[in-house]
Amino acid sequence: MANPSLFQTLAGKLSRADTVNEAGARAFAFTPKHALAQYAVTGCLNGTYYADAETQLQRVLELAGAAGPEFVAKTAVYSRERGHMKDMPALLCAALSVLDPETLKAVFPRVCDDGKMVRNFVQILRSGLVGRKSLGSVPKKLVQQWLAGRTEEQLFRASVGQSPSLADLVKMVHPRPASDQRKAFYGWLLGRDYDAAALPECVQGLEAFKRGASKDVPEVPFQMLTALNLGQTGWTAIARRAPWQMTRMNLNTFARHGVFSDRQVTRMVAERLRDPANVRRARVFPHQLLMAHAQAESSVPGEVREALQDAMDVALENVPQITGRVVVCPDVSGSMQSPVTGHRKGSTTTVRCLDVAALVAAALVRKNRGAEVLPFSDDVVPVQLNPRDSVLTNAKVLAGLPSGGTNCSAPLRRLNAQKASADLVVMVSDNMSWVDGDGGGRSTATMEAWERFRRRNPAARLVCLDLQPNASTQAQERDDILNVGGFSDAVFEILATFAMGELNADHWVGVIEGVTL
Repeated sequence: MANPSLFQTLAGKLSRADTVNEAGARAFAFTPKHALAQYAVTGCLNGTYYADAETQLQRVLELAGAAGPEFVAKTAVYSRERGHMKDMPALLCAALSVLDPETLKAVFPRVCDDGKMVRNFVQILRSGLVGRKSLGSVPKKLVQQWLAGRTEEQLFRASVGQSPSLADLVKMVHPRPASDQRKAFYGWLLGRDYDAAALPECVQGLEAFKRGASKDVPEVPFQMLTALNLGQTGWTAIARRAPWQMTRMNLNTFARHGVFSDRQVTRMVAERLRDPANVRRARVFPHQLLMAHAQAESSVPGEVREALQDAMDVALENVPQITGRVVVCPDVSGSMQSPVTGHRKGSTTTVRCLDVAALVAAALVRKNRGAEVLPFSDDVVPVQLNPRDSVLTNAKVLAGLPSGGTNCSAPLRRLNAQKASADLVVMVSDNMSWVDGDGGGRSTATMEAWERFRRRNPAARLVCLDLQPNASTQAQERDDILNVGGFSDAVFEILATFAMGELNADHWVGVIEGVTL
């Protein structure tokens, strides 16, 4: 008998699956660091198709304890700066306040970089779910420093938002006013006595407008004005100086109030939306532009809708052009109909995992005209895309395909049946394969199919882009396999680096480990 350890079969060469996924099928468990990173760039602490918000919270806290304070800090920075996330990086900072307050000091300014992030951080701490209910000396000092480092106008603009409000923060940390203007501002903010003459001009302008003493619409966050009877003139004034994200989110509102009847303002809004510097500074998710374009009513001028497409090109500028043959496999199964940021009562996004997967696939096809697209659910779903069509057009086609169960091995099996060749295969999924989970092997069906593909294509690489907060994968991390999570443009940078062979065996975890604190 030949030596079985030397002459192994295909199944014998593959590692044994060591866990089951949330769908009950065989899978490979991520390391604590990788799992924490996955949650940090995909989890929004809302209910998903396979896990509720409470389960995600508990899992993140367990992983943070296992990964260690330094990696938690680096993950928080990466999640905020590159993943553009909000709740998860704030949660990781709150966890650091218990794990290692000194490390928290190093990352707090980078993660809690605006009023919303600071409020998120304080809200999480006060919930008691990370192990403390009071702020404590270090978090209190950090919030005081954040307040002291902002001008009165910056704090005024940050005062929009509740639970807690900016006024609540001031009451909690008791900052010492460094000037008469700051003292007056805090008095106004808290509803106490204040010297009206010492207020900053932005506050004086708002108060004068509310009293009717001024007809000029003040340059303030529009949320402070919506309860007032603004009329077309007022809304036009708001649109003229609205920041980029507010403009994107209120196109239909502007149209309803007659803003776009002014040709000059229409042109101004369009130029603002398509300006590359504005798009990058706004840290917009590409799928947010997809939805803005889809939801824009017919009353929004074509020039403005076209500007959203131009902005999409900027948001997708990190999509790589890859040498060699590329195959893109978007998951169109039933679980991909779930909101990409999860279910939250009153604020569930209309953007589905399916929409994001379709957008990623369409973007890769746009940059790599020869790429093949193999959508899958129970099996491969036939589709014909024109690479010359816009990203938005092709994404709409993919998002409209019929769905079914999840079979991540289906596109690989199709490639094997066709004896096809490829240099890079990109799978965009929630990674919850189960249709192919009852095979006879000890590994996963995806790994078995990939190993057969690699026998014909020994230099090929596989990228599994996961859009949901999971702790397992269908394809075990190794030199030729990258597991990466998220839905910001940062994933394209990592994909490009991996495709060129410039990532080490740690892959994505190595990228996060490289963050400088």
